[in-house]
Amino acid sequence: MKDCEYQQISPGAAPPPTSPGARRLGPAAPPGPGPGPPPLAAAPRWSGSGSESIGRRPRRKWEVFPGRNRFYCGGRLMLAGHGGVFALTLLLILTTTVLFFVFDCPFLARELTLAIPIIAAILFFFVMSCLLQTSFTDPGILPRATVCEAAALEKQIDNTGSSTYRPPPRTREVMINGQMVKLKYCFTCKMFRPPRTSHCSVCDNCVERFDHHCPWVGNCVGRRNYRFFYAFILSLSFLTTFIFACVVTHLTLRSQGSNFLSTLKETPARYPLPFVC
Repeated sequence: MKDCEYQQISPGAAPPPTSPGARRLGPAAPPGPGPGPPPLAAAPRWSGSGSESIGRRPRRKWEVFPGRNRFYCGGRLMLAGHGGVFALTLLLILTTTVLFFVFDCPFLARELTLAIPIIAAILFFFVMSCLLQTSFTDPGILPRATVCEAAALEKQIDNTGSSTYRPPPRTREVMINGQMVKLKYCFTCKMFRPPRTSHCSVCDNCVERFDHHCPWVGNCVGRRNYRFFYAFILSLSFLTTFIFACVVTHLTLRSQGSNFLSTLKETPARYPLPFVC
């Protein structure tokens, strides 16, 4: 095969000398009319099917993903199959913050300090960043076993060759760091799950270090996005507390010398309160 490739690369090359003396006498004689490499016209050419195969783009893994996730931006972003609750989360956060900036921040910045809208803006952008990272990040999905891998595993488990089907065992014990660990078998993904890995019934995936499936962020919470989820919960708590305190301060300052309930009915600062609560 190598000789054939070499002849195709340099068809006009001379044959190697048979002895060192022939190499010293001079250049070798040109090749005779014997059989040589085929001419270029006889070389195989691409057919029409080859152009069709070149034009057909191969399908990527996210396009044939067996889970219930949805992918965006060419597979770079993923989200759970149901995105209605996630859209509601975005709507609540955006509505509360916009109402606060429209009805409360002008008065508080004028009467107290300009730092109030600045702090609120920083908290808002941090909350949105953590939310989007939690929602669109792979939580730690483990790929399912291929058809060959699943068949090989079932063949190892069932070697009797009986006609009756016997499902694989649900557990397997392995040694990890000197300790015996029991692994559970996933009948959907056709594999033994690593420790602290569970199968999400909503997304239909095995997630490493699975914590729970949060519909408010539209994704599972696992190994790869747990820190983003924790930061989102913490920053959202700070933002909600800050907005609530600022709204109460706004109402208190406006109600000086009058009834608090009447001020609550008259001032537009009351609008963010239902969303905060």
